[in-house]
Amino acid sequence: MSSVNESSQTVFEKSIPGHRGVSLPVPGVPHQDPAAHLPAHLIRKQPAELPELNELETMRHFVNLSHKNHAIDTGFYPLGSCTMKYNPKVNERIAALPGFADLHPYQPQEQSQGALELLYKLGSSLSEIVGLPGWSLQPAAGAHGELAGMMMIKAYHEQRNDHARTKVLVPDSAHGTNPSSASMCGYEVVTLRSGSNGQVDMEHLKELIEAHGSEFAALMMTNPNTLGIFEENILDISKMIHATGALLYYDGANLNAIMGMARPGDMGFDVLHLNLHKTFSTPHGGGGPGAGPIFVRDKLEPFLPGPVIIKTENAYGLDSDRPLSIGRVRSFYGNFGVLVRAYSYICAMGPDGLTQASQDAVLNANYLRHHLKQLFELPHDQAPCMHEFVLSAAQTKKEHGVNALSIGKRLLDFGIHAPTVYFPLIVPEAMMIEPTETETRATLDRFVGVMQQIHEEIQTKPEFVNEAPHQTQIRRVDEARANRKPSVNWFGKGEHV
Repeated sequence: MSSVNESSQTVFEKSIPGHRGVSLPVPGVPHQDPAAHLPAHLIRKQPAELPELNELETMRHFVNLSHKNHAIDTGFYPLGSCTMKYNPKVNERIAALPGFADLHPYQPQEQSQGALELLYKLGSSLSEIVGLPGWSLQPAAGAHGELAGMMMIKAYHEQRNDHARTKVLVPDSAHGTNPSSASMCGYEVVTLRSGSNGQVDMEHLKELIEAHGSEFAALMMTNPNTLGIFEENILDISKMIHATGALLYYDGANLNAIMGMARPGDMGFDVLHLNLHKTFSTPHGGGGPGAGPIFVRDKLEPFLPGPVIIKTENAYGLDSDRPLSIGRVRSFYGNFGVLVRAYSYICAMGPDGLTQASQDAVLNANYLRHHLKQLFELPHDQAPCMHEFVLSAAQTKKEHGVNALSIGKRLLDFGIHAPTVYFPLIVPEAMMIEPTETETRATLDRFVGVMQQIHEEIQTKPEFVNEAPHQTQIRRVDEARANRKPSVNWFGKGEHV
């Protein structure tokens, strides 16, 4: 009997020459010789080395792989700032309807009226939720939408011949995509400090404006911020930024905390992106496909990426006649299947349901915060949090040698995903926790109980926590070595970690 654990083998290692498990449909077009259309140097000299398995073994391989993953469908996922909320299965059924799933983007507009109507109604609904009139659904992810938004800000200033605006303000608690997007647009990033209350340091903002006000193109903000704290001075901040001629950008990653209760447009924001996976229940993870729609104030509408979906008297259509547009940022009109899922969620929830979702997210976060701050340090404890909060394991590390990473690893033994650790950077040994609105009190109580047990273990047997996880299929790995010398080949010739 073989001693090889088949569940740990790659699909290539399981391959058996001659095995087949595929029945392909008859092609809709006649077979053509690739040599008639491709240069000789692009044509393979020999077949690709693909794994050979029958259908049953292929199915077992990928189902077993899925069982090794942690997912929101299998356990609690308190990943702060990423809003790992449940994805309702009705959304999947609706996105799979033939009229949506089988539609081809090259079909004429008169054959795509249903899809265009859905996109128009989704954009209009989201526009009402955020309080900004102009929109585009093209961007394929939140960071993609953020980059498109910053490109529009740049185009706006350049169209006004205001070329002196070379700097963008970014708070020190911001998501890492904020300075990245600004930098990719050619701006110099200026860091704005947070105060002791976790909000923007207003005195530092005044100093920066006095020194460089005419050079700022924009201030990028998340509200509530990544500490889970609502920026109480947002209206004053908006007035101060606009008085310099700069614009205010809203990172919509945390809209799940305020949806239905406050609108970024009413706060003074000029441009924003939304992460539909964070607030509107579409799938999250794996690098996509995602959706990061952007929304703008009237004066920025001419710069939206085209084509823009419009409604005429008799039909829905696409407007490509936009001379000031930043241009297309993605093929076709966005990740359509993801957008269908978001619209399904909005229709199912309705205005009251969306508001209730945010209220429950805030309630759940404050419930956990109340219990967990008795176990671990809570650096910003001046007021209730919004949808998430940030604990610190700095004291635990100092007294017992157990850091945030080890606490997160230990959680895996209980079937609970680790929270976000070491972000935001302004909190040492940060543990960023977001329960979302979709978890029950029973789940939250179990999480509190697990954290209490880990806290006790830290006091009595810290080395046990530092060696976690103990129950997962893969134990503690040397992460530095895994990053510097990854073993990614399937022949096992590389150096394994």
